[in-house]
Amino acid sequence: MLTEKIFAFAQFADQTILGFLVLLSVISLGIILERAVALRKVTKESEKVRQRVRMALQANSLEDFEIIAKDAESIEGRVASYALRHMRDSGSKGLEEIFNSYALSEKPDLERFLGFLATVGSNAPYVGLLGTVLGIMKAFNDLAQSSEAGQQTVMAGISLALVATAAGLFVAIPAVIFYNYFQRKIKTVFTNLESVKELGMAYSKKKGI
Repeated sequence: MLTEKIFAFAQFADQTILGFLVLLSVISLGIILERAVALRKVTKESEKVRQRVRMALQANSLEDFEIIAKDAESIEGRVASYALRHMRDSGSKGLEEIFNSYALSEKPDLERFLGFLATVGSNAPYVGLLGTVLGIMKAFNDLAQSSEAGQQTVMAGISLALVATAAGLFVAIPAVIFYNYFQRKIKTVFTNLESVKELGMAYSKKKGI
């Protein structure tokens, strides 16, 4: 019968799910470390550009756009150099599209692996809950099949089953926290990129390009 097959599956599935959650935890930790290092460099350079844009506005020196364009280390500097080259070759027509296209091309690299963190964060608790349910089923099934098993045996089985729920939360919580943290960092970069775009548009108007 189907019920018997489910109980047979529960005999080993709870530990399998727990192992799967441990694997997800290791992978998530690796992604968190990789993204932290990668985005730290990007945001550090982006912050420098933001300060440069602020100084340009305070000094009313739109020519600082040319200085930003020389910064090959930052995303904003690279797109500014492309925009400056476009202005010299073709004028200001299509300038905004240059910035927008570059932003779209950079977005997948900045958001690399974040989809995995989001998936883990939203689904790991349910995987843990499944492991707990299967573990409880296993505990009660063992009680039904063994005349010597008592309340203490069942409680021990249930307590072990609850470990899966705890493991699911342990995996999900860091994934959600760092997903939101990285998204804020990326949003800051694109906000700075937008400010560079506006500075470039103002620069082209001042130069009459």
